[in-house]
Amino acid sequence: MIFQHFLSSNTHRSQEPFRKIYEQLNQLVPNPAHKKLHNKYAICPIDSTIITLTSKLLWVLGHHQVKLFSALNLATGSPDDHLIHFGHAHDYNFGSKMMSKLPVNAVGVMDRGFAGLKFIQELVQDNKYFFLRIKNNWKLEFQSESGLTKIGSSTDAQAYRMVNFCDVETKTEFRLVTNLPDDGDAAVSDDEIRDIYRLRWGVELFWKFLKMHLKLDRLISKSLNGITIQLYASLIAYLILQLISIPAQSGNKLLDKIRYLQACMCQKISFVHWFEELMFC
Repeated sequence: MIFQHFLSSNTHRSQEPFRKIYEQLNQLVPNPAHKKLHNKYAICPIDSTIITLTSKLLWVLGHHQVKLFSALNLATGSPDDHLIHFGHAHDYNFGSKMMSKLPVNAVGVMDRGFAGLKFIQELVQDNKYFFLRIKNNWKLEFQSESGLTKIGSSTDAQAYRMVNFCDVETKTEFRLVTNLPDDGDAAVSDDEIRDIYRLRWGVELFWKFLKMHLKLDRLISKSLNGITIQLYASLIAYLILQLISIPAQSGNKLLDKIRYLQACMCQKISFVHWFEELMFC
């Protein structure tokens, strides 16, 4: 009965309160500046995850999956922005929107799914810091005078800073395009770019945590509005876990907090007063 009421209520319930709660909680997450590269650049891996929709009611409407895009700010450990899309559209179509929401001096780290020459040109023109892995079959022409690499085969192809490295174990070549400076006080070396790209795995761990422990991959709603609300609820739960404090002997990882909450839920009568203790202890 409760389950059916949840489904019917979320069909017409407004998404706005959930979005506001998410934004307000995100602002409360501490921002340790020492985690920024050169005390300036906030590294923000951008990626998407696909959640398969199992409801036949949604299949009839032509919706078989939902894509959740997120930019994970590694300086705070929380998502800076997110985007929910129902359908099979390519990641490339959402790169500009995700980059436009990043804070000043943030560096968007993206994989090949977002690669596009027009997109790269837009980022350079908008002075948005980025590095983007491009496809290995793109035409490249090194310019010895400037040290930049011309990308593309068109007559008006532009030249950019290119960093190449290879994973010996998998025998995979990585070609990264960036507009980060290689000289000056805030210069970023090729080795640092290589290491930062590997931090992109942080957003994959973020998806894994949401799916495994916050049940993001189990969408119980049978409406697009309800699914969006459930996605917001998972993101809100993730931020709450970052904000609350538990006894030191119970650990300090997010998974430790989940286990502590699960152990205590059956012992507390008033959840409101219990959460106040956690938020302010």
